[in-house]
Amino acid sequence: LKLASAPPPCPPHRPCAAVAAAMAAPPPAGRRAAVVPSLPLECGEVLKDVQMSYMCWGKLNERGDNALVLFHAVNCSQDATEWWGPLVGPAKPIDTDTYFVFSGNALGGCFGTTGPDEIDVRTGKPFKSDFPAITIRDMVQLQAAALQGLGVTSVACVLGGGLGGMLALEYALGVRAPAPAARTLASLCSSGRHQPWQIGWGECQRQAIMADPLWKDGQYETEAPPTVGLATARMMAMITYRTHPAYWTKFGRSKRHGEQASFNVEEYLHHQGDKFISRGFSPRSYVVITRAMDSHDVSRGRGQYAEVLRSIKQPALLASISSDVLYPVNEQLELLEHMPNAQHHTIESEQGHDGFLLEHSKVATLIQGFLLDQQAAEAAA
Repeated sequence: LKLASAPPPCPPHRPCAAVAAAMAAPPPAGRRAAVVPSLPLECGEVLKDVQMSYMCWGKLNERGDNALVLFHAVNCSQDATEWWGPLVGPAKPIDTDTYFVFSGNALGGCFGTTGPDEIDVRTGKPFKSDFPAITIRDMVQLQAAALQGLGVTSVACVLGGGLGGMLALEYALGVRAPAPAARTLASLCSSGRHQPWQIGWGECQRQAIMADPLWKDGQYETEAPPTVGLATARMMAMITYRTHPAYWTKFGRSKRHGEQASFNVEEYLHHQGDKFISRGFSPRSYVVITRAMDSHDVSRGRGQYAEVLRSIKQPALLASISSDVLYPVNEQLELLEHMPNAQHHTIESEQGHDGFLLEHSKVATLIQGFLLDQQAAEAAA
């Protein structure tokens, strides 16, 4: 594993002066990079000199066993303070005085980690649509390799929601010593396998991107990306992340600028699409990552689903949002039924799937309690 102080900034993804200026800015303070020389993928291909961009907080102890790994959601970056800021820091629920907190941008992403917009070292050109098909398991193996290269010997907890929850389950199941295995896990608003409901929504979003004439079978130039398609995909996703009651409460049937104007909810969704583009999110990465999510099934190639879940012996925190229509509560209850050392909690909220990113105080209470219990159990052992 090779380490660098920071990855180069992602290339711009929209021919817009404001976006170009944002993307040309130096990487955020604290962003670092690790390079894994070789990463075999489930599809049979091998990626060379794979870069993982990550951020970390706190200090790794001499034993290398106080790491806590945060896995981001599909639309987030490795900067956990952007999405869980109230939870991460000294004396906070994810206590950086206790833990070495690590958060890496997922394989296939567009915030510094090797993905379809990055350079293929074999050709010296961007991968574009030639980037190989990847899976949740591939993402986990890159994370484990990066952690091992940093001197991590064991992971106190792997933790995430949505995509991050899938990665936490797969890491706990698939990473074994001498790699830095996980002693506990927390999976929020996720499942043990992507089901037709989630696969269908992901495909609709991908088709929105691919219907944009600028998509060009994924071979578009970064200076002219299919931003209309990507913004539309984001608008679709935003509906699945919230709920009917939440939208009624927030918007009703209001029109800010008179009867002939757009509804407020329409303006909101267009704003979210534009905001997503302005962050520099890559349409190619969106396609790659959502397809990787569809690969998720902890039982694939391992045996019966229930038996595989029963093999996850680590203490586990499972959490749901009561109104989540994308990953409904029953999917976390399915995990609870079969995982022998799991506990489950439902957070009452009208915020839908995004509740795990919005209900900070409730999420913090669950995570802090779980981590303190595990610390006590390890101290008593």
